Amino acid sequence: MTGRRFLDGLLEEAIGLHEDLVRLRRSIHRRPEKGFEEFETAALVEKTLAALQVPSERVAGTGVVGLLEGKRRDPAVGLRADMDALELEEKTGAPYASLVPGLMHACGHDAHTAMLLGAAMLLSRRKSELEGSVVFLFQPAEETTGGARPMIEEGVLENPRVEAVFGLHVGIGIPCGRIAVSAGTVHAASDMFDITVSGKGCHGAYPHEGIDALAAAGQVVCALQAVVSRGIDPLEPAVVSIGTIRGGSARNVVAESVRMEGILRTLSPEARRLARERIETVASRAAEALGARAEVRFQEGYPCLENDPSMAALVRETGCLLLGEENVLEVPRPSMGVEDFSFFARERKAAFFTLGAGNPAKGIVHPAHSSRFDLDEDSLPIGAAMLAGVALNFLQGR
Repeated sequence: MTGRRFLDGLLEEAIGLHEDLVRLRRSIHRRPEKGFEEFETAALVEKTLAALQVPSERVAGTGVVGLLEGKRRDPAVGLRADMDALELEEKTGAPYASLVPGLMHACGHDAHTAMLLGAAMLLSRRKSELEGSVVFLFQPAEETTGGARPMIEEGVLENPRVEAVFGLHVGIGIPCGRIAVSAGTVHAASDMFDITVSGKGCHGAYPHEGIDALAAAGQVVCALQAVVSRGIDPLEPAVVSIGTIRGGSARNVVAESVRMEGILRTLSPEARRLARERIETVASRAAEALGARAEVRFQEGYPCLENDPSMAALVRETGCLLLGEENVLEVPRPSMGVEDFSFFARERKAAFFTLGAGNPAKGIVHPAHSSRFDLDEDSLPIGAAMLAGVALNFLQGR
């Protein structure tokens, strides 16, 4: 590993921004917004970038793209943060808790946005030293339908052409002060599916005169458990989950139809293709065995997130230089969670890493998507320094 003089003092400078980053994060946290409704958050991002003399524009509705040009326009590197919140009632009791009923930043996107703004602060001070441009990608709707793809379709990776993209996600299972990164597959692909089981309604006292869609749906749910256990190589990770079942109209009426909603998660294209085929076959035949009919409809979700080996190595090197080699961990195995940064990674060389934000001594132990989720705010300057650092390392190392 070679030294990178341009990273000297970066972490210390970021720590000096701690108060500003906490203020930004808490402001966003108090006013959470759903996907493609991040109007206040986008306005705050625009205002902060404008104060740094970083021009920006709106894309994909509520997305914001900022451009910091250095000594020359090319090459360009992209840094991404997501901005949307979850539909969840906050129960942290924190003084900066959500003021919006039923919405909460329970996945750290408020922190991601604050960190990327911190990176913009650090990099704007080094504008005259940059051997290229930095494109700041503030993305909407990571938690829902995904804001990465519409941003890409609107050309955020062109003019200047972004050659590499980096992003991070806070991890409560990793202590504050550390990061984790690996090459290859780090997040699963997802496919949503809806199954409609159709039978024949009748009086509950005379079930033989109808076809019970609820009974058939029960068989479908049970049979789908065998898709992974008996249909996929046991060494190939895959998850099939049924999240909702709705059907029936009254206790004394045999149900005519039932609708189920589920999700499939896989780590390889072959497992994804095979699991989809098996879900359709198993659902259809299980319902047919009881005289009912099952129709399966898929909606393609996010692809697998693949870290480019050279970009993952660059993140690792940056982490070692800023935090010390002992604080840079290897991701032990891929996550079955999904991440729509994968769309950026599908278009350009990319790396996505986990930033430690846990701290049991401060009670920071609750996982993401929990109503009690919070993070150690000492991670904010570390995240800002890492994002700025990988951008500097990429551009200056060219």
